[in-house]
Amino acid sequence: MSFRRVGWVAAIALATLLELSCGQVYRPVVIPTSTTPPNPANFHAVFGISANVPSSPGTALQIDVSGDTNIGEANVGVNPTHAAVLSNNSRVFVASAGSLFPGGADVVTAFFPAGNSSLATGLGTPTTFSLPSGSLPVFVNTTQSNAVYVANYGTNSVSALNIATNSVSQTGPAGANPVALAETPNAQNLYVVNQGDNTVTDLSPTDLSTLATIPLPNGSSVPVWAVARADSQRIYVVTQGDGQLHTIRTDTNAVVSSQSVGGPGANFVLYDKSRNRLYVTNPGAAAVYVFSSTTDPPTSLGTVIIPTPPISTSATNCGSYTCSYGPVVPVSVAALPDGSRFYVASYVTGTAICSPSDTCYSSSNPPPATCPDVTVTAPTPGCVIPQVSVFDAASLAQKTTVFPLLSPVAGTQAFAATPLTFCAPVVPYTPAAARFRMAAAAAVDSSHVYVSMCDARAIADIDATTSTIAAGGSNSPDVLVTDLRPPFAFGAGSTITSLSITSNVITLQAANTFFVGENVAISGLTQETDLNGLTLTVLATGLSASQFECSLAHADVPPTSNLGADAAAIPVNAVPQTPIFLLTGQ
Repeated sequence: MSFRRVGWVAAIALATLLELSCGQVYRPVVIPTSTTPPNPANFHAVFGISANVPSSPGTALQIDVSGDTNIGEANVGVNPTHAAVLSNNSRVFVASAGSLFPGGADVVTAFFPAGNSSLATGLGTPTTFSLPSGSLPVFVNTTQSNAVYVANYGTNSVSALNIATNSVSQTGPAGANPVALAETPNAQNLYVVNQGDNTVTDLSPTDLSTLATIPLPNGSSVPVWAVARADSQRIYVVTQGDGQLHTIRTDTNAVVSSQSVGGPGANFVLYDKSRNRLYVTNPGAAAVYVFSSTTDPPTSLGTVIIPTPPISTSATNCGSYTCSYGPVVPVSVAALPDGSRFYVASYVTGTAICSPSDTCYSSSNPPPATCPDVTVTAPTPGCVIPQVSVFDAASLAQKTTVFPLLSPVAGTQAFAATPLTFCAPVVPYTPAAARFRMAAAAAVDSSHVYVSMCDARAIADIDATTSTIAAGGSNSPDVLVTDLRPPFAFGAGSTITSLSITSNVITLQAANTFFVGENVAISGLTQETDLNGLTLTVLATGLSASQFECSLAHADVPPTSNLGADAAAIPVNAVPQTPIFLLTGQ
């Protein structure tokens, strides 16, 4: 036998031996397991839109969902009102009704989101689409990747944006004061909600020609929001004046049903495509109405009543005062895309007051109303107390309440915010006020929910996933991770023309754009010179475009003018801008 043949035989024998050794006998292998593995979430984004002080540009920020961080910011126009993202998530568009303020312009600002990177890449250079002054754009919408539409409240029109040429391609008519848009997913119809004449206009997305004008049923007023069903066959419109949910067939443009959603006050409807469901908020009823949109009319699945925040008596500032809380005001809903839960953002107002039965009461000199939260030092009644209620989507049972939503202040847990006039809801809506005092949005991977808090100048980041696999661990989702802060606001200095001090409150006459909580330095006074060099905090009381007030331990001073040409109040620190809307990205 040749050596070559011997070699082949040996090789075959060895292979056979190895195969037999790999039978049903396994050797134990130890694989170490970490009890808290790193988060494997992919890169996802949520965008926050914030308003600055009057006449200063607002901003957009991008939140990295898995990192719980702000990874990019961009300036947008003065007085931003609403935002939308292209269906392919390639660009974000922000409408700004800036012509309401001196020096402001009506624009839509577009930017490219930051990409997935180990380093913060920032947002792309913004592009501005200019609209005629007085347009007052208040809503942006699209279901496409190559076209965007804008509702112009001031000129009763809708504009189409050509994103290839970065220009306004055409403008078509709408009804009076359009406030919302809903384009069908098949891009065949663009519905315009007209608050001023209680109609819905159906426009062709191709050329903005009018396909139909749909009057809402008699008695229905103040339409405020609309959504399209995923199959493009139905549009749902909520009217705030009478609290109705109207269903419109898109093939006939007929209103086929109208249903009560708690009476006057209904202000928002969310379409949840994972469950083919509608959620309607009604602050007047302190409730959310849930419907299945698989039927005509939509089938009621139930009503969830939002409870008051679980405020601990020991955490309040009431003392011998009486804590008083207003009704619960639900304003926004976010549903997890996995269909498991939905989140309701709501708030109450709170005051600590004296009643005749309290020892602190004095009919001749009652104390000012204050906030129950010890961290809110301004003597402002009706401070805002935000919360998020979490519900199981299948049973509508409440799972938990995320509260407080605010970060601790000097080691004390804050739960309330000083109310800001701009953040308070206005009915009917106008672009001079924030559309949402609170807004909620869920990440596309269902891992987080975000809630903007206009008065608190923050965005609450809520973890909606299990964070541990440790044996015996609670595995409880829906906890506050952190508060994300928008970029700083900016207020210009102001010339003081006169001042007075009464009961340790100084009132200064000065044209200003100051905001509550801003610190200002006093300088240049030729009278009451002992005030020069002081830093004062602007109060909510007495604040207007022509004056502001601050607390100051000082003897009374009668109204005093002729303070000198250099008498001024100069901002010495900045506070965050006010978040007004959240938008889910990729």
